Amino acid sequence: MAKNAMPSMVALLGLLAVAGYQNRDKIAEALKGFQNRSSTGPDGAPAQDGLSSILGSLGDLFGGGGNGTDASRPAGGGNGNVLTGGLGDLMDSFRHSGQSETADSWVTVGVPTKGLSPEQVEQAVGAENLAELSQRTGLSREDLLKRLATAIPESVDRLTPGGNIPQSDTEIRDRLTGTA
Repeated sequence: MAKNAMPSMVALLGLLAVAGYQNRDKIAEALKGFQNRSSTGPDGAPAQDGLSSILGSLGDLFGGGGNGTDASRPAGGGNGNVLTGGLGDLMDSFRHSGQSETADSWVTVGVPTKGLSPEQVEQAVGAENLAELSQRTGLSREDLLKRLATAIPESVDRLTPGGNIPQSDTEIRDRLTGTA
């Protein structure tokens, strides 16, 4: 069972649950907002759309909030790569929950990508992480599980086209936003 205190994985899952891989433009906008630490609309005023608001609630997980508690975790091997660390944590959580074959299918070239059931997502991600995601995104547990069951296999497969986990957040951002 996955443990709580995996802020980078929760942040990545929140992004995937809310925006989904198919909404790369919204992911790009959200990630740009996290980098700038402020999300603004076309008129320069703070963005008020629902997605920005929800993703804003995940911002401290991406950027480490001001208090240093979550940011002190060495995501991505201590090199500050939160998205890379989140992807690695996600893969580990599926492998440690007895779903290695399924998780490996997402990153193995030439192997068909296996799908997930909401129950498999719940088993791997853990109740505590799902509760935090639900609170931060405003999505129900059921809706989160359905969205993640679809988004995780597709996203991991697309983020690892050569079978390797990207080595930097920039590489993941580029792949999530379709610029790579």
